[in-house]
Amino acid sequence: MDKFKTITGVAAPLPLINVDTDMIIPKQFLKTIKRSGLGVNLFDEMRYGDDGAELPDFVLNKPAYRNAEILVAGDNFGCGSSREHAPWALLDFGIRAVIAPSYADIFYNNCFKNGIVPIVLPKEQVDALMDDARNGENARITVDLENQTVIGTDGTAYPFEVDSFKKHCLLNGLDDIGLTLEKAASIKTFEQNMAQARPWV
Repeated sequence: MDKFKTITGVAAPLPLINVDTDMIIPKQFLKTIKRSGLGVNLFDEMRYGDDGAELPDFVLNKPAYRNAEILVAGDNFGCGSSREHAPWALLDFGIRAVIAPSYADIFYNNCFKNGIVPIVLPKEQVDALMDDARNGENARITVDLENQTVIGTDGTAYPFEVDSFKKHCLLNGLDDIGLTLEKAASIKTFEQNMAQARPWV
């Protein structure tokens, strides 16, 4: 998992509430167990028409937001089913941070495990950042995880809370496997001791 410290990038505005995981990545794309390749189908039913052509009015199809790294969204983002493919699709598209007033718990935790920072801010602050995001590619927002701050285009700083353990994992690029590998020496020592103490096992 890539480390996350600070990014400054284009933020795409998605002023919708209750964006569920089926909207983020529809069920027909859940057949894969790979974390890559899902970005093209992110928000598939909103991005493409029945003929497969891009819908020009959808935010991520607009030239200014094709390389967005931040998503500013409405309340209860990531509700619905618990599919981990939702953060996979966001990350594969290039989204490294989501800013919203609230999230579904499972989606929120899955983001941290996949290198995405889900930031919770009061609605009025999200609305201000949404206005920033509507200014397109010239309006860049900074997400500073180390200092737990979002900085708007006018320099306004919005502090956010984050669990210290989750923050540690993101800053150091540690997913569940990475956390286990940090203990590799201790695990090896335990296995050697067990082999000597209980050779019949």
